[in-house]
Amino acid sequence: MKPQILAIAAAVTLAASANVSFAGDAAAGKAKAATCNACHGANGISAAPIYPNLAGQKEAYLVKQLKAFKDGTRKDPVMNPMAMPLTDDDIANLAAHFSGLK
Repeated sequence: MKPQILAIAAAVTLAASANVSFAGDAAAGKAKAATCNACHGANGISAAPIYPNLAGQKEAYLVKQLKAFKDGTRKDPVMNPMAMPLTDDDIANLAAHFSGLK
């Protein structure tokens, strides 16, 4: 019985450590979003159908996509150069800002 308890405890510990927290600063993200607003809208709602709405997207999704644009695993001629100079903090902050918009 003891090996089963150890296995369960190990699984719970592993699952808890895999839970990623982004904890971005939405106010800092709003200040950084001036460039984003040109295509994605001041409230995260794009006026042009070719640009996606960012308002209300999941924070983890926004972080993942911005990092993919930054490292080149997701290709877009506009977004790759926009994401390149972003720091991890910038990405977390932008994600917190846009995910908090309705």
